[in-house]
Amino acid sequence: MKIPRTRYEVNLFRPKEGYMVDELAAIVAVLFGWGTLTFGFQFLLRFLEETPSGESFLTRLSFFNLPFHFWFTGQMLPLWFIILCLAFNLYIDRLTMRHSRNRDRSYD
Repeated sequence: MKIPRTRYEVNLFRPKEGYMVDELAAIVAVLFGWGTLTFGFQFLLRFLEETPSGESFLTRLSFFNLPFHFWFTGQMLPLWFIILCLAFNLYIDRLTMRHSRNRDRSYD
């Protein structure tokens, strides 16, 4: 006996309405926030350099007795990653709860 298979199609460029659209928006927002801070700061350092060796006021500025660009790259970016992960997980939890309540009205 042959069991017919149901074919599932997933297209990230045309997500289903509801949960999938909201989840994709959250993923895009987190990736945009991560990319902006990670690569944007490096472009800012390059844009603001005053000498051929790359020195600028951001490299002369010190924070906690370290050059600011070193502190930002070594301390702030990992902290930013943790903040983004936390925000994403909290948002997805609330999103899942909201959409599961929409499907099952026994919570009310």
